[in-house]
Amino acid sequence: MELAYYSDYAVRLVNTEEPARGRDGLTTVEVLKELFGPATQMARRVTEADLPRFRAIRTRLRAVFTAADEGDHTGAVDLLNSLLLEFPVSPQISGHETLDEEGRPRWHMHLADHASNATAGYAALSAMGLAFHLTEFGADRLGLCQAPPCRNAYLDTSTNRSRRYCSDRCATRANVAAYRARKRLEAERVDLTGRTAEKSHESTTPAER
Repeated sequence: MELAYYSDYAVRLVNTEEPARGRDGLTTVEVLKELFGPATQMARRVTEADLPRFRAIRTRLRAVFTAADEGDHTGAVDLLNSLLLEFPVSPQISGHETLDEEGRPRWHMHLADHASNATAGYAALSAMGLAFHLTEFGADRLGLCQAPPCRNAYLDTSTNRSRRYCSDRCATRANVAAYRARKRLEAERVDLTGRTAEKSHESTTPAER
């Protein structure tokens, strides 16, 4: 498993909240377990006590994305480093679950879970995955959706660093809103030009006409 894969853990957790709409998706133990995806062994350790702890980690991870999105890359790194120090991981070589064409293990780095509780384990994987993504691709690859009121986190993997939205749906919505805004502005300009011309005509004398 590529270590950068774990960065998706951070995105999934951050996007359980919609601050602008006042919505919080972290409401049950079952929701927390779903965040772990295929890591079912880790998910079994989730308890009710993890709900407030997960929310606290979510706030800190969102702060990393916010700093990066605002161009404060040093701030984003400092926030991420604080998570890495608090929630360390143990890298291990793995490969027992995948074999190559000749039946040999496909060796790869894996982050072992030795955390004391589910929150600490999830936080460690999220922070390490985000750290690998940031150092590999740059802090400007961490963003927050630019389609109001959505502020979902995303990882920009585009070739030209052009991503601005968390999904195609938000991109379409933003493009439609921008198009309508341009049309309104054009209509206002036409109306203003017409009224200006009408006033100019009214201010002239019959002789001048």
